Amino acid sequence: MEWASLALGAGVALFALLDVWYLLRMPLTMLYARCFLPVVRDLLKEQEFRGLVLLSDLDCLLHMNNARYLREADMARVTHLTRCGLFRAVRALGGHTVLAASCCRYRRSLRFLERFVVRTRLLGWDERAFYLEQCFISARDGFVCAVVQAQQHVVGASPDRAVLHLCRRKVRLGAGIAEDCADASREPVYPDTGVSNVVPRGVRTPPDNFPGACQGFLGNQGFPRFLLLSS
Repeated sequence: MEWASLALGAGVALFALLDVWYLLRMPLTMLYARCFLPVVRDLLKEQEFRGLVLLSDLDCLLHMNNARYLREADMARVTHLTRCGLFRAVRALGGHTVLAASCCRYRRSLRFLERFVVRTRLLGWDERAFYLEQCFISARDGFVCAVVQAQQHVVGASPDRAVLHLCRRKVRLGAGIAEDCADASREPVYPDTGVSNVVPRGVRTPPDNFPGACQGFLGNQGFPRFLLLSS
């Protein structure tokens, strides 16, 4: 009985002091995406992450609270970057990624036991971060309930090198001309840094549908050399 009481007390203290479900769910989500979901070769392909509104997700108004949207977006983003191989590529270069900024627009509430799909797509990247868009879509009627814009910062490496490592392809910044690595490696895009920059398609300013309130989180420079992949 004493051991049972100690175990129960330790469990209560653990759940009271730490967000245990999140700490368990994140690595399990990454493991599931890596071991059981098919690999996505196309970096630009939109991926789906399915979810269900549970009691622990509700607020006092009995719909999913604002913070849970960002948590589900975390899980969907980790699944997306794991399946397409970008996480593995960044780690292979000795780096890691952190969420630098996010912006969410709420359009309609998700109710208890309502099923939803988070559709995540890579918008592009610059020399510091990847930019993603995530849409929460109700499985009931296909309505877009929320839209999240995220800036996933790369620490210890660069998005350009990660994509080069993953895709073995290179495009001159702003030229929009794809080259094989063997041909492109003759001279770096930035001679002063020696870093080759990888861009599947062109360069332009932020997408027109990017919420104005979200553009500010990228800093005073906005989208410096934002590499748009969806056009």
